[in-house]
Amino acid sequence: MSQTTVIRNALLVNEGQTTDTDVLLRRGRIDKIAPGLQAPAGAEVVDANGRHLLPGMIDDQVHFREPGLTHKGDFHSESRAAIAGGVTSYMEMPNSKPPTTDFEQLAWKHARAAQTSAANFGFYFGATNDNIDAIRRLDPAMVCGVKVFMGASTGNMLVDDESTLAAIFRDCPVLIATHCESTPMIRANIKQAVARFGKNIPVSEHPAIRSAAACYASSELAVKLANRYQAQLHVLHLSTARELDLFEPGPLNDKHITAEACIHFLHFDDADYARYGNLIKCNPAIKRAADRAALIAAIADGRLDVLATDHAPHTVAEKADDGYLSAPSGLPLVQDVVIAALELVHDGLLDLHTVVRSITHNPARRFNVVERGFIREGYHADLVLVDLHGTTQVSRERVLSACGWSPFEGRRFHSRIDAVWVNGALAFDGRQVIEHGAAQQLEFNHQRR
Repeated sequence: MSQTTVIRNALLVNEGQTTDTDVLLRRGRIDKIAPGLQAPAGAEVVDANGRHLLPGMIDDQVHFREPGLTHKGDFHSESRAAIAGGVTSYMEMPNSKPPTTDFEQLAWKHARAAQTSAANFGFYFGATNDNIDAIRRLDPAMVCGVKVFMGASTGNMLVDDESTLAAIFRDCPVLIATHCESTPMIRANIKQAVARFGKNIPVSEHPAIRSAAACYASSELAVKLANRYQAQLHVLHLSTARELDLFEPGPLNDKHITAEACIHFLHFDDADYARYGNLIKCNPAIKRAADRAALIAAIADGRLDVLATDHAPHTVAEKADDGYLSAPSGLPLVQDVVIAALELVHDGLLDLHTVVRSITHNPARRFNVVERGFIREGYHADLVLVDLHGTTQVSRERVLSACGWSPFEGRRFHSRIDAVWVNGALAFDGRQVIEHGAAQQLEFNHQRR
């Protein structure tokens, strides 16, 4: 659905500048940016009244659980939660059931999302120990990247064969995104925990089991391989201060190796296991307060380029499993990510332009997303209107994810999302998601930086 809209009196936050201006949306695109715009006949007029207008977030790491795990979530339910949270585009991971490790499953996901997704969508192709020929034949326009689990994962997606890893880093035609944890080290840590606690391992042991050393060993290997083969590498969800030494601060455009943080690592630390238990169990693990502080500082100085969610819904019943080893890892986060990121601005830990850069501009740059991630004339009109003086009370009743809960329940954030546009169509009015069929498949131009 296409509509013409004029957004008046907005504080436009884009590319390091805040500008008091109007924006005209027409035919799904940002048609004009200027103060004092005249509304075309029949156009909808929205008075921003001094509220902030941001590019829609591009979340480069989500698990929407379709196919195979749809009791936790699917493209429809999780994309609706994303829209309500200001996430207008997402890139979905391959560890569904069956996994997205062949062209048939990739095509199925594209077709399914085109039918049901409320937000723009793109997909990773999953690496295994035996699908390097398929990776070599990938159409760069059809995937955001290749996901390599260089650590424990679900199913058969752990890539631990040295020759296969070398071939992926040498021959992959698109960006390589890695989950970095050392499986042998994790297994040894589990063995030690079982010897100490038996079957009753407390969840507070999670950051010791999936340890900082296990993270560093795997991240160091990924960086070495990327440097050896000059591969485009993006290391996902860093969780430790030590890993930051592997990456350089500064503008993303100067790098072929980048890294990201996830929003839960910036709001929780190991002291929170006592309160939340398995609800904040995730891989890699939430670690120390010192790691949390270091990650926030690394977002500020550009050592970490992207802020994402790793949205991974599980049901409350699954999370309530008494056994640490059997309780699943992952948190639902897309509906809260933008306001949780803005809370760091209210807390004086990050500035507004740094947040916008890390959730919109840099994901677009790093994954070569065509004409999204910025508020520019001619670009797709994916926009979020935010009241930085409003509040959002997180409650279970407002959760749109199929899993039905949020790790931020009970929190009161000091920002509010008042409107979201996807390809120029109003998709969230501050109260409800509006399904309009405007979502599109993301386009990638992996030939440019």
